Amino acid sequence: MNATRLARLRALGLEDEWQTAVQSLSGPQLTQADHWLARLGELAALADSYDPLPSESRDRLLQGNIFQGVWDAAAAWRADGRLLALVQQLACPVTAIHGDFDPHPAAGVQQPLARLLKNFRFILLKNCGHTPWLERQARDTFYETLRQEIA
Repeated sequence: MNATRLARLRALGLEDEWQTAVQSLSGPQLTQADHWLARLGELAALADSYDPLPSESRDRLLQGNIFQGVWDAAAAWRADGRLLALVQQLACPVTAIHGDFDPHPAAGVQQPLARLLKNFRFILLKNCGHTPWLERQARDTFYETLRQEIA
């Protein structure tokens, strides 16, 4: 995922700014953490979107220190297998809706979940990045898929 994202940011001339933001959020002193978290979100949106709809200004409460703590814990759970152990406890049907332009590799989502879950479906949306509800070419398909899955 990171290699794909960085390659896309490099093509836009934004790789160095991404690295600065990541380092600013992972250092021992979280100076301007909220600023860097917001910038990471903006940069990720640029790299992770296929054909985004125009962005609307959204007031968001960003708390970089909380984000970093949660992200560190999630990364540890992924690394030591706790996350997949929790997935195995799910008894309900699970559907993963994934964009074909999402920098998170589709196989890295589909294969482990299909292996662990009895009632699992994987739907790959064409011309779609990481946030299908914000993608011009995938939004309608995403919402229709979501309606069908919930029904």
